[in-house]
Amino acid sequence: MSDIVTIRRAAPADFTALGEIMFDAVHNAPSRYTPQQRQAWVPEPRRGDDWNTRLAGQVIFIAEQDGHAAGFMSLAPPDYVDFAYIRPGFQGSGLFRRLYAAIEEVAIETGQTRLTVHASLMAQPAFSAMGFEITQPETVEVRGERLDRFAMEKPLKG
Repeated sequence: MSDIVTIRRAAPADFTALGEIMFDAVHNAPSRYTPQQRQAWVPEPRRGDDWNTRLAGQVIFIAEQDGHAAGFMSLAPPDYVDFAYIRPGFQGSGLFRRLYAAIEEVAIETGQTRLTVHASLMAQPAFSAMGFEITQPETVEVRGERLDRFAMEKPLKG
């Protein structure tokens, strides 16, 4: 087994694996959300037509080790980081930073002057480390549960 993690553009054939990464990260990684909040947020791995349609218009980078999906991040044009999930075994390895660098490069290449995100309580420190600043704390209701998160923004230098 190799320790090498590769980053590549995701394709539609990867979309089911992305839903599994998201589920794994939300349910099996350390969390500041209750089990009930996590269940409301991601009750099952996302898949199917609605999921595929949402991802189809995004720029997505997936990280893999030995053919196994380790994490992903997506850019919903023009400037919104929609998804950022790392499997528990890869958190703290620098993978978030590598995926983010790929996203930022695309944003700059397409002429964006900023990036925005709605960051979870767990993702906020990682986004802050990438230079994002909190613009507003938020609470959203999902399936009857209230979830705290942060609207964040980062100016880009072209």
